[in-house]
Amino acid sequence: MSLHSTAANLVSLAEGAAEHGGNHDSLNPYLTGFGAFGALLLLLWITTRFNRDR
Repeated sequence: MSLHSTAANLVSLAEGAAEHGGNHDSLNPYLTGFGAFGALLLLLWITTRFNRDR
């Protein structure tokens, strides 16, 4: 597959997604955002527990 045909396929795929809105009905942006924020806070807490100077 050449670079040109790959790019053409990606453009046509993007145009098709734009016609249908591109969003899935079950994805709640607030739930996704708070979930990601919670995961990052958990990772930060784990990192600080392992990085204590004793």
